[in-house]
Amino acid sequence: MQTIRVATPSAKYDVFAGSGLIRTLAPRIQRIAGRLPRRVFVLTSPAIWALWGEAFLASFAEPPIALFLPPGEKHKTLRSVESILRQMIAAGGDRGSVLIAFGGGIVGDVGGFVSAIFMRGIRYVQVPTTFLSQVDSSVGGKTGVNLPEGKNLVGSFHHPIAVFADVETLGTLSDRELRAGLMESVKAGFIRDRALVRFMEDSADAILGRDLKALEKVIAASIRMKAGVVNRDERESGLRMILNLGHTLGHAIEQATRYKALLHGEAVAWGMIAALYIAHRRGTITSAQAQRMESLIHQYGPLPQLKLRAAKLVAASGSDKKNIGGVRRFVLPVGIGDATVVEDVAPAELEAAAAFMLARAKGNRA
Repeated sequence: MQTIRVATPSAKYDVFAGSGLIRTLAPRIQRIAGRLPRRVFVLTSPAIWALWGEAFLASFAEPPIALFLPPGEKHKTLRSVESILRQMIAAGGDRGSVLIAFGGGIVGDVGGFVSAIFMRGIRYVQVPTTFLSQVDSSVGGKTGVNLPEGKNLVGSFHHPIAVFADVETLGTLSDRELRAGLMESVKAGFIRDRALVRFMEDSADAILGRDLKALEKVIAASIRMKAGVVNRDERESGLRMILNLGHTLGHAIEQATRYKALLHGEAVAWGMIAALYIAHRRGTITSAQAQRMESLIHQYGPLPQLKLRAAKLVAASGSDKKNIGGVRRFVLPVGIGDATVVEDVAPAELEAAAAFMLARAKGNRA
């Protein structure tokens, strides 16, 4: 097991990555939170509970109260939040309660937001079960839900008291879900960790073959990268924005396809390819670097094809929450292992990048 420390101005907690963590959760949480309260809740999805519920409950003397969130972005809404809050009230939840978010990124985002606003804030634990949630959404304190106008437009910063990333849960992921999650680690390498890029290039067979040691190495490196950024910029006032590489057009793709056509990591991957186009045109990366980076993205593909209009994506990107005062903020790689945030990407430049990406997404990769 590897332990990564997150230490921000408002919270300090550990992220544990390894095997067999789910079966020993209760004593691990007790060591951090003290005696477990009268009401412990677990927010999960029916599918995750069916697969891992028995292992989850193994270490609890008194089983937590299970709350279920159906899968899919369409359930990441304020309506779902209200339903969960009311169930917690009906079950006797109070300010001393603890909530465990046990599932993928949607469960983690909703569970964190529920914890942030229930009784003005209760403690919660992240137990992510997908690769994407283990390397990205479970760390850093971002919580929230979607509106029809855009993704994650309602939320708060509310850190967990601990994160337990059990690599064994990845064994039940589909190949597509694993590959989509790995795109966040590809992103982590591009913006902050050249060694991770090299490892993912050289060890693709082991990683995609679900070798536990290889997966643990990628997960730990990705978490360390994000923790290092979050420790320096908790509230996304500057440096932390580099974590959004690929997300401007990635979120626009998700919105334009009504969250039905692509997994989040797949949309981010296409968004990164658009960012590579702008970076190459501006000279922050060379042709060789652009080709190498795009090749790594496709190495962990295949990516779904897209049939969208570039202008529609540019319009959808206008509601991105990273935009402030009408200024569209955009993340560009600077070489391999570094990134910068720019505020001067004009609509025409963004549309050209989207058109380039969509040409790739129709199977016309040069």
